[in-house]
Formats: sequence, C-alpha cells, structure tokens
Amino acid sequence: MKKIILSIDGMTCSACSNGLEKYLNKQNGVINASVNLVMANASIDYDEKILDQEKLEKYVKQAGFTSLGIFKEFKIQKQGKKEKVKFIIFTILAIVLMYVSMGHMANLPTPEILNPHTNPVVYTITLLVLTIMFLIYGFDILKNGYKNLIHKIPNMDTLVAIGVMSSFLYSLYGMYMILQGNHEHTMNLYFESSAIVIYFIKLGRYLDGISKDKTKEAIQKLVEITPNEATIEINGEEKKVTLDEIKKGNIVICKPGEKIAVDGEIIEGKAHLDESFITGESKPTSKSIGEKVVAGSLNYDGFIKYKAEKIGKESTVSEIVRLVIEASNTKAPIAKTADKIAGYFVPVVIIIAIITFIAYLLLGFGISDAIITFVTILVIACPCSLGLATPLAIVVSEGLCANNGILVKKSEILEKASKIDTIVFDKTGTLTYGKLKISEIYNYSNLTETEILQLAGSIEIKSTHPIGKAFAYYMKENNIETLQVENFENISGLGIVGEIKNQKIILGNSKIVSKYSIENNHTVDEKKLANNGNSIVYVIRENTIIALIGVNDIVRENAKEVIQKLNEKNITTIMLTGDNLETAKKIAEELGITEVIANVLPKEKAEMIKKLKMENKHVMMCGDGINDSPALANSDIGVSVKSGTDIAMDSSDVILTKNELSSIYKLINISEKTIRNIKQNLFWAFFYNILMIPIAIGVLSPIGITINPMWASLAMVFSSLTVIANTLRLKKIKIDK
Repeated sequence: MKKIILSIDGMTCSACSNGLEKYLNKQNGVINASVNLVMANASIDYDEKILDQEKLEKYVKQAGFTSLGIFKEFKIQKQGKKEKVKFIIFTILAIVLMYVSMGHMANLPTPEILNPHTNPVVYTITLLVLTIMFLIYGFDILKNGYKNLIHKIPNMDTLVAIGVMSSFLYSLYGMYMILQGNHEHTMNLYFESSAIVIYFIKLGRYLDGISKDKTKEAIQKLVEITPNEATIEINGEEKKVTLDEIKKGNIVICKPGEKIAVDGEIIEGKAHLDESFITGESKPTSKSIGEKVVAGSLNYDGFIKYKAEKIGKESTVSEIVRLVIEASNTKAPIAKTADKIAGYFVPVVIIIAIITFIAYLLLGFGISDAIITFVTILVIACPCSLGLATPLAIVVSEGLCANNGILVKKSEILEKASKIDTIVFDKTGTLTYGKLKISEIYNYSNLTETEILQLAGSIEIKSTHPIGKAFAYYMKENNIETLQVENFENISGLGIVGEIKNQKIILGNSKIVSKYSIENNHTVDEKKLANNGNSIVYVIRENTIIALIGVNDIVRENAKEVIQKLNEKNITTIMLTGDNLETAKKIAEELGITEVIANVLPKEKAEMIKKLKMENKHVMMCGDGINDSPALANSDIGVSVKSGTDIAMDSSDVILTKNELSSIYKLINISEKTIRNIKQNLFWAFFYNILMIPIAIGVLSPIGITINPMWASLAMVFSSLTVIANTLRLKKIKIDK
C-alpha cells in the first residue's frame, strides 16, 4: 500500500469534496481516500500494483476536478495580488451595473442615453455587455457547476450555474422582445441579478480564501522555523547553500545567532541552543560533540559544526508538519455526518426549486415571478457555510495543538478527547521524568558496593529502560569500568539477564525473583526502600540475592496541578505501573491519584485497558510509547509523552513533543471547545437554510417579506462569514482553562 497527497483545484464546497471522495473510493485499487476542502487536497491510500499517480490524477479529472500534482505542504500559497486587483475592478463594475439598472428607481441622476423609458435598447445592451463581463469573470463557477452536474456530483457551483443561466437566458428572451419593439419587457430584465449573484459568490470566495489562509498560519509558522539558507564546509572552505542543496553527510556550520538547518550530530564545538519549539524547555540547552541537534533550533552563543543526518522531509520539523497535514486530511465522525448531509443537500435543493417553479406556474403567477423565485432558492441555499463549518474548525484546532506541542495524528481524536472520562498514566517517564538516580543499596554479599554496581551496571546499560540510564549515569560519574556481558536477554516487564565471567546475573523486580523460584528473605528491606519512594532492583547472582538497589525518580513539574484539574472535570485518573505497589502508592498519594494498579506486565496493562473499555469507559492511556505500546494501542486515545525527535517512530495517536503533562489537559480543552465550535457552526448553517429557503419560496410574501437573487447571494456571503468568524474565535481561546 502506498500513500499520496494530491493538490486539488476546482473544489468550492463540501458537496465538491464529498463527491470527489465518494468517486475516488469507488475506484478499483483505492483503499481509502479522504478529501480536505480547506487544504484543497486529497489523501489517497492505494494499491501500487494497480494504480499510480497518473491513473489517480485521471480519476480526479473524471470526477470533474483538476490535480495540481503532489501537495507541497511547505509552499502554502496565499491569494495573489492579481486576484485582489481583479476583485477591485469587478467591485467597481458591480457598482456601475447596479447604478445603471436601478438608479432610475431611486431617482438618481442618470444619463438620458441609459434611461430605460426613453432609450430601452441602449439600456438593455449596456446591461448585457456588463453582465457578459461578469459571466466571463465567473466562468469557472459556471463551468464547474455544469461539469459536476454531468458527473452526477452537483455542488454549490451547480446551484449558482443553473440559477444564473436561467436568469440570464430569460433576460435574453426579454432583450429579444425589446429589440422587436415590445418595450414593456424592459422592466422584466434580470441581467443585473445574474451578474451580481456571480459578484457576491466571488466576494464570498475571496473572503473564504483569506480565512483559509489564516487557518493555515500555524502550519506555516512551523514551516518557517527552519532557515532558507545554511553554510556547509567543502574541502575546508565555507559555502552558502539553500536547504535543498544540503546532502546527508555534509558538514554544516552554525554560528551564534543562526538557526540549525537540518537534523544532525555535532562533530566540533559547543553551544547553547534554544529548542523550545520542540521540547518546551525555555532555558537554552548546552550541546557539545556527539550530541544531536534539531533543525530550527537557535544557536545563542557558540560556533559548531555538525554532520547532516536528516534532511528535507526526514527532519523533525518536516515530520511534525507532515503529521499536522495528514491529521487535517482525516475526518472526525461529526465531519463525516456533515459531509453526508451536504451530499444530499444540493440535489434536494434543486428538486425544491423545480417544484416551486412548477407550482408558481400552476398557481397563475407569471413566468418572470416563477424564474426569479427558482433562481433565488438555488442561490440562497448554496451550502457554502455548511461546507466550511467542520473543516475550518479542524484545521484551526490542528494548528492550535501543533503550536502547543500536541501532535494529533487523526482529526477524530479531537472529537474523542472531549468524551474521555478515564485517564490511565504510566508512572516512570510519564508522571515522573524518568531521570532515575541510584539512592540506596542493601548489600547481602562479600562484594563492595562498587563491585555490585559494576556487575549490575554493566548489564543495565544494555537496556533501554530508564532504570538502565540511571546505572549508566552512575558508572560514568564514578568512572566505573564496564565489564563484558554475554547472552544478554530482556524479559519484558520483569527485568534483564546476562552473563559476566561465566556467572549468571539477574536484575529486576520482585516478579523476576518468583519467575526463577529464588528464595527471598528481603521483603522487609524492599518495603523500606519502597516507602521512601524507590523503584526496586533485585541483584541476583547464580540464584542468590546479593543486593537490593533503590532507584529514585523525580515527579514531573505541574503533575499534581494537572491531576487536580482533571479531577475537577470529573475525569478518573489511574496509575498503571510495573513498579511495586508501595512506591506507586507513595507517588500517587503525592499527586492526588486515588486508584493505583501496580506490579503489572505490559500485556496485563493492555488487558486492564480492555477491561475499562468493557465497562463503557472512554479511556486515554498516557505512556512512554515503547514499553506501553500494547496499552496505548488498546486505548481510545494513546498519548505518548516524549521528545519530539522520536515522533517518526511513535505509534500512539497523540505525541506531546513538549514533554509536559499539562498538554493533556490542554488537548481535552481544545477538543471540547472545537466540538462546541463545530456544533455552533452547523447550527448557524442549518438555521440559515431552514429560515431562508421558505422566505425564498415566498411563504412570507403575504406579510410583505420577500427576497430576490441579488439579496439572496449577499445573504449567502453573510452566512459563510458568520461561520468563518465563529471558527476564527478558536485561535483566541484560553486552552489552559
């Protein structure tokens, strides 16, 4: 299976994106297609044995749209100056057209030659010429409308095209009658309606474009983190190059005040780097030879050379942008529901308009009244606001999450997070920093403490567990030599085993003692260590316990405050850990977590998550993304608390790149406010149509309330603006409250 994201041209409303999505998903070889109206792209998973990019682009064309090739997320184009100038010109022409067509009604001074009563032919031809200019201006709307009708995926453009051309053709008939001498038709011309409807549609599109640009600003800010140029070293000489020219293995130079261009490893020098956009750490981080640097980091004070390792789309920043883009291309359940409704909406409106047209004729109204009512219904019911209601809010929220170090891989998570009622936390590396230190040792052998730590440390440094890092740090600080280890084995959830000088050394928790059926007379000492908040490591040599080592961790900053806020939201918090019960209880009590499940293996963690879900709980699991992967995979939302440099390897639903527990609370708040915003948008979109369609039909005409096509198109613009304005409020929300 391969994945491709194509840039799509010609989509104007949710009926477009929904129609294209349905069409693509019907094709042989397409596994899944998701079309994003706001980002104007299509994310397609397909079987590469059956399809390729050329065939997929052909399907896009068959559906009535145009593929612009691979979507370039790093070059998000804003509306150009040319479009703005064109809009200004037609704004002036719209004013002229309205003055010519209606000036005499308002007793405004008009040239005698354009007076419809004294010079009806010149008046009519002038209106025709001006209207044709607008038809050319809106040719893309008319073309797309009829093309989508032919492809059986009618959209907003279809409604406008039918309405505009109906009004225009009827006016052409009136013009023909005027040229034949029947001047009474002068008052039944609707050229200006056709033109002004197009103008207001273009106005709406122009404003929509500006709002969509604003929704992409967060992604654009991520893109702009990296510099455009960098300095590389070739044969001892410095050379300025663009980012695209940097190759893997190149030596890149970064001077004070400059940004790191690509991910790499320092080979010379040292500096303090600002990595806050990834880690959330406000203090500059000291970096020296052998340490990794991340693209976009700011060099405060040093001169360094580093070897390029991850370039272009492999870099951490690129990976973050890719995840944000892909997340915005997925659809939350509420979005799928809105799309489904929009898919039926356009055909239903066309049917209503046709029935109303026939009813007007049967009730004895004139053809002029019937056509104008027909056109008004089509124009006023355009589902533009309905199409913008969900995708705009999703894109804004995805950007809001990204700016706060929350990478959400699927937009459905933004909906799920608002329903979470239970959050399960791993202890080490999640509720604590995972930066363990050796604190106490109980020695039961004739070896010195240093010799015991040398035995244990030589094996532990081969482990990826945070406890292993504590031993590695201790040995490095105390200059303890590492012994050769053979037959190393990791026993998931229990500990590790290895051979040193032909002696079997076993390290782990109390469960590993039971596994090997080793006599344990040291449970009292274990309890003492645990009561002091230590994680326990048994050191066993040839089936005899020779030491107990206590390893201490530091509770995360703000962890207590986050747990308190979650409890205030009536969200149940649970600690689920492989550590011993006493240590877990001590930390849980400190944080305010009332439920603790300890001494569990990774497999048992996953079973516990399944059990909670069977109790109809909506469960979020927060872990380190490696040891907790089974539990993360089985939860409704798997959250990984880790460094942003690991995101490419992570399989959880959400990654907290700033390594802060407060991000969990922020995610839930963003989710709640996003879903509330979408519901508000959908309410206003539906309320508008429920209110305006009956008025367009003429239900309220007996009490003097009517509307014509021009006002209908303007009302449609205001409907979209209401949704846009409401959505953009999301950018100003306080996500920590």
